[in-house]
Amino acid sequence: LATYLVWPHNLDTWPGKFELVPPIFALIAAALAHFEPVRILVRDAARIADVREMIAAVSAPDGGPVRMSRIDFLPIATNDSWIRDYGPIFLNRIAPSEDGPMQIAMDWRFNSWGGKYGACNLDDAVPQRLAEYYGFEVVETGMVLEGGSLDVNGGGLLLTTEACLLNKNRNPSMNREEIEEHLRVYLGVERILWLGEGIAGDDTDGHVDDLARFIAANIIVTVVEQDTVDVNYKLLQDNLQRLHAMRNRRGEPFTIATLPMPAPLYFDGVRLPASYANFYITNGGVLMPSFGCAADQVAQATLARLFPDRRVVAIPSGDLVWGLGAIHCLTQQHPAPPRIGS
Repeated sequence: LATYLVWPHNLDTWPGKFELVPPIFALIAAALAHFEPVRILVRDAARIADVREMIAAVSAPDGGPVRMSRIDFLPIATNDSWIRDYGPIFLNRIAPSEDGPMQIAMDWRFNSWGGKYGACNLDDAVPQRLAEYYGFEVVETGMVLEGGSLDVNGGGLLLTTEACLLNKNRNPSMNREEIEEHLRVYLGVERILWLGEGIAGDDTDGHVDDLARFIAANIIVTVVEQDTVDVNYKLLQDNLQRLHAMRNRRGEPFTIATLPMPAPLYFDGVRLPASYANFYITNGGVLMPSFGCAADQVAQATLARLFPDRRVVAIPSGDLVWGLGAIHCLTQQHPAPPRIGS
């Protein structure tokens, strides 16, 4: 149906590089609009004209003009741009029912990744604000959860990490079993698949969208580090072993594909969480982060092979990841609701 994007405005998120970030967002918006409608939240309504002009000035992935008719601008205030983590998570009803809507949006509590970054009240209110615009039904879960901390296969399986979901800075009164039950109830999944740690530099305590992603019901793609002395090598090997040991609902192993890790990037001597796993799937396309290194071509070729029916578009993200996130972190999908009788 559409992808949500939040136009950047928080100077502290990209210290010393903020002026380089809006042009990257313009490229993201242009690429998204090439494949599907886009809904962009802009903190200040007075800035919408400028944002529109910046996006219109770039080129679409095919070199043509941006499909501006596919982009809506919403004057909604936010604290930051990472809508993957505080935006609504939509669930579609499997079978038609007269008892409720065909689609609902789950509203999880957002506490700024365990209280790391000041105020987040505007971000936490976004699901309700979007519901006011578009009229979808919202269900409040009462549990702290970020969208980047989970990935699902659409067939009852959910992939996540122990480092994030079991961290006591999210839901200190809940144990593993209670968290799993909440995920089953509010996301309609049957089984939770646990990875271990997240990559170095990930301030979210280990989001799975920098590690491994379902690309089909029984296929998972994960990042691996080839440098045995790199800080990420052992933890990614541990996650790879866990993935190979996992089984689907029929007791069968998953097909595991691998992506490389980019060359290390640093900010003030601190490793940044650059990862090719942070791609975003659109209708007919895949947006992947690129980091200006040789591994970019390997990652793009791998994703092109894994998504033969989609066009893979590389978005330069070396400056973007100074904010400690990339393409998937900045987007949130709104799937089309099922048609009655379909």
